[in-house]
Amino acid sequence: MPSTKEIRGKIKSVQNTRKITKAMEMVAASKMRKAQDRMRQARPYADKIRNIVAHLAASRTGYVHPFLVKHSTESKKAAMIMVTTDKGLAGALNTNIQRVVYQKAQEMKDQGVTMTVTAIGNKAVNFCGHLGLEVVSQVVQLGDRPNLERLLGAIRVQLDAYAQGKVDVVYLAYSRFINAMKQEPVMEQLLPLTTDKLATLGETERQYSWDYIYEPDAQTVLDELLKRYVEALIYQAVAENMASEQSARMVAMKAASDNAKKLIEELQLVYNKTRQAGITKEITEIVGGAAAVS
Repeated sequence: MPSTKEIRGKIKSVQNTRKITKAMEMVAASKMRKAQDRMRQARPYADKIRNIVAHLAASRTGYVHPFLVKHSTESKKAAMIMVTTDKGLAGALNTNIQRVVYQKAQEMKDQGVTMTVTAIGNKAVNFCGHLGLEVVSQVVQLGDRPNLERLLGAIRVQLDAYAQGKVDVVYLAYSRFINAMKQEPVMEQLLPLTTDKLATLGETERQYSWDYIYEPDAQTVLDELLKRYVEALIYQAVAENMASEQSARMVAMKAASDNAKKLIEELQLVYNKTRQAGITKEITEIVGGAAAVS
């Protein structure tokens, strides 16, 4: 049985750990509210531009943007934009999205398709390194606020590769914020754009397409709109992932604080029992010594 001094040391150590996890929980809760506000402010714009561009994909114009062109599968190449966190201590958040990406990578490998990755976040970079996936661009240390300026350079590599026909499809993987207790790993096709998006937006597919009047011309409007479309989706994915990160970290740190509290109570009980056993032993020795003298 450990001595009372050792148990006191363990109790002190767990108490210090609990102070840290409690502080991290409070910091994550504060950051989560700000991250949720940014995410919710970006959602209406992202949903609306998804809606417009999905209808544009079904319409007929004299100009076809490269992002709307469906490539043949002859090149046997695909691209993935993977969004994760820079730091750990966020529960199973990164593990869940890594599992989804791993399954997709295995599925493509079985089909003879090679995949290149744009990694956003340190965890994505490390994961791709362990899995042996080719990372063509990366962005790390984004902080607590998504910065579109820093993201555009990295994702432009994949967008240009698709426009040039070097890859057949571009996927986007991130964690979607549902609520403080639930975050859902999501993988969606970013390019080429299809009318399948309309179903996810709550609309039924029509037998006809919308007719648009373009000013000054279709090419100018589509080039600018599809650029904004991709930017909006990437920004929204990063914002969703950041809100999910803070929520998952808050829940994980609360669980750690609760477990530390239980462990302290258990150690305190062991300490009391050890101390009582020591006192009883001393009393027994004194009584035995007195009896021997008499």
